[in-house]
Amino acid sequence: MAKAAKEAGYTGIIVTDHNWYGNNCIDPKLPWEQWVEEFCKGYEDAKSWGEENDFQVFFGYEANYRGTEFLIYGVDKAWLKAHPQIKDASIQEQYQMIHGAGGLVIQAHPYRKEDYIPEIRLFPEDVDGVEGINATHSCHLSQNHNDPEWDTMAVAYAGEHHLPMTAGSDVHSTLIFGGGVAFKRKLSCVEDYCHGILTGEDYILTNGDAWFTKTGELI
Repeated sequence: MAKAAKEAGYTGIIVTDHNWYGNNCIDPKLPWEQWVEEFCKGYEDAKSWGEENDFQVFFGYEANYRGTEFLIYGVDKAWLKAHPQIKDASIQEQYQMIHGAGGLVIQAHPYRKEDYIPEIRLFPEDVDGVEGINATHSCHLSQNHNDPEWDTMAVAYAGEHHLPMTAGSDVHSTLIFGGGVAFKRKLSCVEDYCHGILTGEDYILTNGDAWFTKTGELI
């Protein structure tokens, strides 16, 4: 995945694999610390490749609450091991824990409609921002979740609640079709990414086909 992303023109990626209640291949019966070790292997393999090939790889994960999903940035393997209570935290507790650790909570694709999402639920008080642009919704190369209106609604929602916006590729294979956040400078770490989003740094968003301002206007 890291190799494919670099070949597609990215400077770096944030690996946000599905967590303990999401779609993954890790035995849920493992003790917590061992589960976390297994969970982080994909990121660590990608990071190792990145270090050898001048490509940035940062850590994150996607939390699942019965189909309502959140992108989590700014905590690491050691933090997860030390905070097993995050596994069964409520959405409100998740925000308090992650935000308290200096991390970032972004509600992913808030208006997506699929069989695995029983209902649309919004939590403007319990997030730091919103994924306004999701490439699988609108990039012409996407083969799933195709409905650009979901992004239009997410952008309007973020604006209504004055929440920062991000964009993501949401890719699940080496078919890299775009999507992400572009800064004017090279980031140093995932904490740098969190700081840039939270402080309103100048950046733009893309779905792989078009560019948008950080408030969602087409450039």
